Formats: sequence, structure tokens, C-alpha cells
Amino acid sequence: MINTLLVANRGEIARRVFRTARDLGVGTVAVFSDADENAPHAREADGAVRLPGLAPADTYLRGDLLIEAAKAAGADAVHPGYGFLSENAGFARAVIDAGLTWVGPTPAAIDAMGSKIEAKKLMAAADVPVLPELDPGSVTESDLPILVKASAGGGGRGMRVVRTLAELPDAVAAARREAQSAFGDPAVFCEPLLENARHIEVQILADRHGTVWALGERECSIQRRHQKIVEEAPSPAVDEGLRGKLCLAAVNAARAIDYEGAGTVEFMLNDDGRFFFLEVNTRLQVEHPVTECVYGLDLVRLQLEVAEGQPLPAEPPAPRGHAIEVRLYAEDPAADWRPGSGTLHTFEVPGVDAEFEVPAAYGLRLDSGVESGSEVGIHYDPMLAKVIAWGPNRSAAARRLRAALTGARVHGVTVNRDLLARIMADPAFLAGDTHTDYLDKVGLEKLSAPLADEVAVRLSALAAALADAAANRASAVVQGGLPSGWRNVASQPQLKMFEGPDGTAVEAAYRLTRGGLVADGHDGVRLLSSSPEEVALDVEGVRRVFGVRTAGLAVFVDSPLGSVALRALPRFADPSDLVAPGSLLAPMPGTVIRVEIETGATVAEGQTLLVLEAMKMEHRIAAPAAGSVAELNVTAGQQVEAGAVLAVISEQPEGNPQ
Repeated sequence: MINTLLVANRGEIARRVFRTARDLGVGTVAVFSDADENAPHAREADGAVRLPGLAPADTYLRGDLLIEAAKAAGADAVHPGYGFLSENAGFARAVIDAGLTWVGPTPAAIDAMGSKIEAKKLMAAADVPVLPELDPGSVTESDLPILVKASAGGGGRGMRVVRTLAELPDAVAAARREAQSAFGDPAVFCEPLLENARHIEVQILADRHGTVWALGERECSIQRRHQKIVEEAPSPAVDEGLRGKLCLAAVNAARAIDYEGAGTVEFMLNDDGRFFFLEVNTRLQVEHPVTECVYGLDLVRLQLEVAEGQPLPAEPPAPRGHAIEVRLYAEDPAADWRPGSGTLHTFEVPGVDAEFEVPAAYGLRLDSGVESGSEVGIHYDPMLAKVIAWGPNRSAAARRLRAALTGARVHGVTVNRDLLARIMADPAFLAGDTHTDYLDKVGLEKLSAPLADEVAVRLSALAAALADAAANRASAVVQGGLPSGWRNVASQPQLKMFEGPDGTAVEAAYRLTRGGLVADGHDGVRLLSSSPEEVALDVEGVRRVFGVRTAGLAVFVDSPLGSVALRALPRFADPSDLVAPGSLLAPMPGTVIRVEIETGATVAEGQTLLVLEAMKMEHRIAAPAAGSVAELNVTAGQQVEAGAVLAVISEQPEGNPQ
């Protein structure tokens, strides 16, 4: 029996495992890096052990430190979560050799699937359909398009699409760097790229007594950078006949490697019904909640019971309803998925029925690694939370999920919330047309557009100005009985300037007269009430309530019209805030891993100048226009903060080619 469990992970998955452990009466131990000292997972466990350092290589990827932590805290078992060392056979062996219970498949099974190259050979021998493997050095024009993939690990890291031979060397080099950084193994291979296909996976669960469950399929085709952002069960493209074939192939894959515990067999599905093996994830998947909801199971509980040697029932329960999960990331889809960091001032999702467990009835589930006040750093994956809706059918789940997303208050860090909400209402999504090219096909520009339109932004700015005036009035020592912003002689309107979500200035000019609110550009708008936290406006006969929260100069306004992030602008600019024209600023904190230019070089619009590494991904810094490099302020290996001037480009005048 497991008495005390150490979770060798962080964030949302650590909290998820702790939830089940508490329900079972199992003690819990957390580990935390210096960056995670105040993270929720570090506070919620019965005990927590510090892993000195910030980077994953110094902390969560140090198997020796994790085992020392388990021993120091008196843990007798280790759950690896997902990512980090969850699919590292050497770590699994070290845990077992230390006399601890490993909550996962055997090291031999992990080894068998640890190399995607070798895994494909094993699956082919087990009559599981596979795609041919291509050596990067022997790819020809006739092989294109192809996908370069890391042999170890997963999560979309170390993957690149190649459509021309000229792209291949850089793609292979970049994939190798990412694979080495994320998994400690630079090996990559190539395989044919299936266009207009779907990413389908089957959840498996097996015990050491010979029972193997295949818990239906999940559709995971909506992805960015080969990482999933929307998952659902069951797939809208799979009927009972195809489901039987997929589940049989998954069971055959599990039996071929004597699998034990929870895992996922992933496939690519063509429109003609043919499917091909991708990989076996020898761990719990990020998207496991949708399967839990549909089957009414606690997969973490079953993992622990299997690790204790308990047998599974002969058959799993029958599925019920439909579940959809979205991953809420700190990133800006409209800016090439640029990750965000900083203080998460507010994190609230309305209508949550359960956290880290299946709701008692159809409803909304939240699995989150953060809370209001959390710091979102640069060292780890930018996923903040998973929001899951479980309903009697697919349309009901999508509608519930959209309502939760649009009503969520997420302040301080740019997130992909509006993109996810738009997907839930998109006709192509609702029709089940969710292939791996979904974002390109529907149009990222359309899907990433803010829910709040120009009118909503201007109304939100007015509400923010009125809330600010109410705050000033509340703190005033005299004139306590006068309306906020009221003037005896109103020669000029009250004026408040903000920087809007798109970086442009938004002006809120208004007067509060005896006859009520008079706001420039807002005919038909009446003020009903105002306080520092809430403003109610009558907008052409419709009552609209705007929640307002401030953090320094940042102002966050939430309403049914959409959430709007503003920045209060000072009346007079500080000269120290000005930067030279043509300055390229670091969009996030990170490490400069490559510099491809030098001072004086001529550059073309869109040319890659630098590459930053942040949140375990590489990010290109490109020239915004043609010109020459007037200044270069960084070198490879240098750490930079957000807003640092990386280089200055002197723009080339039109009609004057160099």
C-alpha cells in the first residue's frame, strides 16, 4: 500500500494528483524550484522540498534530487505527472532501485516506446499500421512534405514541417536543439506529413494481471506549433466500427510491450478511415479529464491502485455524454503565439462545478496550476489551466465551455481565452470539421480577434474613467457629497487617456452634469451607478455592468461585451520611456540562443535576426522592415528582460534600394 506520495512535477498536474491522494488518505509531498516557491502546488502538499535553481535542467529534470527529496520527506512512492521525467526509463529504474513504488509503466515499456524510431518497428511487428520512417540525410523532393520529429519526448517540441528541401537543414538543426533542451536527446527523424488528417488517440489502462482497457478515443486535432489546445471525447469523426478498430490497435500496442498503468496510443486518421500509429505516451496525458468525465473514472486513482498491484475490473464502465477541454495558455495567438509572463492579478472562471475531479452531473470542471496572485515565469510551459465542459452532447458541451471562457476574469497576463471562445462558436468546429490544419483553414486572424470590438473597448475605457473618478472621490477628504467628477463650472470635460489592447490610444472624455452623464462619442449612454470596482451604464436602453480592477497603471474591464485590458497613460510622457525609432524590443524575458546578423548588415523585411528561447520554445525575432543594422546590443547566450532593446534597424527609404 502507498502511504506517502511524492509528485515529481509542478503546477496543474501536481495539484491534480494531490487531489486524488487526499481522497484516498495518502500523504503528499511536493517539490518546487526557486521560481515555484510560492506556487499553489508547493503549498497544498503535506510537505514540500526545495529544488535549488530555476531552469528545469537544474530542478525538475534532476532525478537524483527528486529521489533524495522523496527519502527526506518519508515518501514511499513517486508519481511523475506528465512532461519532465515522466517518460524517462532511467528515472523509473532509479526510483525502483531506491525501494520506492513507481506509479507508471515498467522501465522496459518506457524504454520500448522512448525512441519513436524503435517504437514504430515494434508496432509494425504487432500489426499496428505505421508510417514509413525517413532519414533526414536521405530525404528527396518526392518525399515532401515531411515532418521532422524528436525521437524522444513529445508535447510538440522538436517538431518542424518541411515543404522544400531548402528548409530541411535549418528545420533539422532547430528540432535537434529543442529536443536536446527539452528531453536531453537530440535524435530526430522524418516521416511523411499527412495533410487534412486528424490526430486521434486512445486512452489505455492495464494492470499486471493481464487486463487491458481501451477507454475510447479523444480528438486532439486543433493544435498550434504541434501542441494541442482543444481536446474532446468522443471524436466527431469516429463511428462505432472505426472506434472498435482503433481500440483493438491500441490494445495490441499495449500487449506488445507488456504495458502496465495509464497510457495513450496516438494515431493519425485520414478522411478515408485509414489510421497510422504515431507514438505511445507512457504516462498520463494532459487531456485525461475528458476521458474521466465521459467514463466517470478517476484515472489517477486507478494509476495508484495498479501500482499497488490491484487488478482492474474485467470491463470498464460505459461512456456517457461528451466532454471538451481547452488549454488556457499565457500567450498571444495574434503575435505568433508569443508567450506571456508576469503577475496574474486575477484568475476567476465562473460556474465551476468541480476542480480536479469529475462533476457530480453534467457540468464544468477546472484543473488549474495557478490562482489570483500567481507569478507566471519564463522557465516552464505557459499553460495556466484546463477548462473542461461535460454535457449530454457535443453542442451542449461547446456552449457551456464558451460561456465559461467569455465570463472568465484573467488579468495581468495575455492569454488565448478569446481564441478558444471563438473556436467553441465557430461553424466549422461545431460541424466537427477539426483537422490538424484547422487554424490555418478557418483563419487564425479571424479566430484570434478579440471578443471585445471597438465599441466595447471605448465603452470599457469610459467605465474605467468613471471608476477611477469614483475611486478619487471616495478617497477625497472634502466634498464627499458631490457626484464623482461633478464640476460647478464645466468648461472642459474630464479626460482620461488609455492605451488600448492593440497599442493605440483610447480617449474617455465626459462631463457629469445636473442632467446626467455627457460622454463624447457616446450618445444614448447614461450613467446608472459607479464605484471603484463596478460601473453600470444604460447603453441605448440596455443595462451593461462593467467590472473594473486596477493594478498600477493596468486597468482590466470585464463585461458581457468582452474583457478589455487597458493601460492608463500619464498626461505628460516621461522622456526616459522613449526608445529610438527602429528599436527591436525583447517581447518576453528569455535567452538569446542565436544571433544571425551583425552591425551594418543589410536585412530584408521578415528576415530572422535573432532567436530567443523562453518557456522551452524557440521564438524568432524578425526585421519589421527592410533596412540596415544600426545597433546590435546582444550576443548568443545572453539573458534579456522583456522590453530590452535587442537591436536597432535603420529603415530603408521607399524607392531607394540598397
